[in-house]
Amino acid sequence: MKPVVSIIMGSTSDLPVMEKACKLLDELQVPFEVNALSAHRTPDAVEQFARSAKERGLKVIIAAAGMAAALPGVIAASTTLPVIGVPIKGMLDGLDAMLSIIQMPPGIPVATVGVNGAQNAAILAVEMLALADEQLAQRLHDYKTSLKEKIEKANRELAEVKYDYKTN
Repeated sequence: MKPVVSIIMGSTSDLPVMEKACKLLDELQVPFEVNALSAHRTPDAVEQFARSAKERGLKVIIAAAGMAAALPGVIAASTTLPVIGVPIKGMLDGLDAMLSIIQMPPGIPVATVGVNGAQNAAILAVEMLALADEQLAQRLHDYKTSLKEKIEKANRELAEVKYDYKTN
């Protein structure tokens, strides 16, 4: 099994956030890899990773970083694959990382999800892959349908909760 999604994080301290992406990709049966690379501490390895990603069969890269959050942009500068940035909550509640990731120069886009939005990054990656994979598209549809069903169930349960002045 060869990975089609790569999850890269600046440090293993980001793993508790990025596990949500791992779990979703696993649930939807999307082969992925997970590695730690630092734009500042291992710049040569980051560049080598990005330059070889497409020839290794990767289709989408999810890159998580906090604070200066250069990793997603550095990767995007060295590949034509789509890169999804996940800002990690840090010193300024993740605003510093988010601004670093979304403020890319023309020609070097990085799709960006919300702070600590690893699950949405995985969903976005799956949506991209599902364009060319009908079976994956069906699994994604089923997943999104289950989200709707969870809310409908929650509403039914809320309807059973009684208060003297509750009107519904």
